[in-house]
This record gives sequence, structure tokens and C-alpha cells, in this order.
Amino acid sequence: MIKVMIVEDDPMVAEINRRYVEMVGGFSVMAIAHCSDEAFSLLRKDEFDLILLDIFMPGMNGIELLMRLRRIGKGADVIIISAACDRQNIKKALQFGAVDYIIKPFEFERLNTALLAYKGLAGLMDGQDHLSQAELDKCILRKKEPVSAHLPKGIDKNTLKKVCDQINTLDQKLFSTEEMAGYIGISRVSMRKYLEFLRQKNFLKLELIYGAVGRPVYKYRCNSAESKIIRQYLDQ
Repeated sequence: MIKVMIVEDDPMVAEINRRYVEMVGGFSVMAIAHCSDEAFSLLRKDEFDLILLDIFMPGMNGIELLMRLRRIGKGADVIIISAACDRQNIKKALQFGAVDYIIKPFEFERLNTALLAYKGLAGLMDGQDHLSQAELDKCILRKKEPVSAHLPKGIDKNTLKKVCDQINTLDQKLFSTEEMAGYIGISRVSMRKYLEFLRQKNFLKLELIYGAVGRPVYKYRCNSAESKIIRQYLDQ
């Protein structure tokens, strides 16, 4: 299990990040710190594998904390999650060893991609003494696997085309499983299979939506940049 600390001064954002992390298998949030001093105190008492680190915080900012950790030899890996999008902060974060940099606001899929890449690299590092170039490239460059020649069992090409066509008419608006099932005229259970397939192929993004009252809900949004991946399934 990968032990995670979240360093974020906004309690609501910290809680959302915690929920996101724990949606990804193999990660456990062991601590949440709301400032760099609190984070440094926790790091003196315990070891963490990964820190999700904000930059703009009261007192010592995130970049200063990262620099301090490296000066004293703390080996925890760091993913920056910050609204800071200027070249100076990004360059410093990468120079001092941040393994990824996510700009707020972000979607779950972006963090999911970062965590899975980190998990893959951590697994390689722990599992063997020597690595091949291909193994490193797969994690560091995040090269995509070739598309399978066949659709998964239970996914019909004609129905998939109808679902994709309907999604494209929504112009990247959010929608639920129930809404899409109503559009296509199939059951919610069947629709979930199609939407999860499309999410796994990065055609869809899954977002956690908080309303004024009640429990948060998950909704999908089209990632049009990845449409060519799905087209390969529909054209086969």
C-alpha cells in the first residue's frame, strides 16, 4: 500500500483530494496537513511514500517545503497540485524532484493518470534491481498500449456507435448513466458497461459533482481529444 500525505490549506479541497486518492487502488491517505509546518512535523514522526502538495499556503509555501525536504534527504515523492501555473513555480518544482504537476482546477482522470503512472513506476522500482528502457518508457513517458483488435464481451459495436454519437451531441456537457440510458433506450446496468469502457479508453472523464444538498454524484463528460481511439473500435 502506498502511503500518502495531502498538504492542502483548504479543508474542502483536501477532503476532495482524499476521496479521489482512495478511489484508486493501492493508495491510502495516512495524513492531511493544512500547512507546511504541520506537514514537516508529521514527516519527522512517520515515513510517507507520496505527498500531494499545494504551493500557495500560509507560512512556508509548497516549493519551499519541497526544497527543505530534499536538503535534509527526505525521499518521499511529490506530486504538486496547485493553482500556480507560472513557469517559475513549475520549473522549480520539477528541478527539486516533483514527479508530476497538476494545475487546479483539475478532474479526477488527471489525478488518476498521475497516480497510476506513479504506482507503475514504484512497482517496477520495488520489484527488481535493473530496468529496461522499454519498462522505464512505459511509466515515465506513459506510452499507451495498442488498441485491442476486439471489443470486450458485452459491448456491441452498433450500440457503442449510438452511445458515442449521442455523447458527441451533448457538446461536452455533463451527463449521468441514467440520462444516457434514457437517450439510447437500454437499461442503466447495460449503459454503465458502455460508459465504463469509454472511460477506460479516456473517451470519457468521470467527475464528482457536489450539489447544494444531498450526496455528491458522479457524472461523465466527453474527452473529445481521445475520440480517435474509439474510432478504431467502430471502424474495425
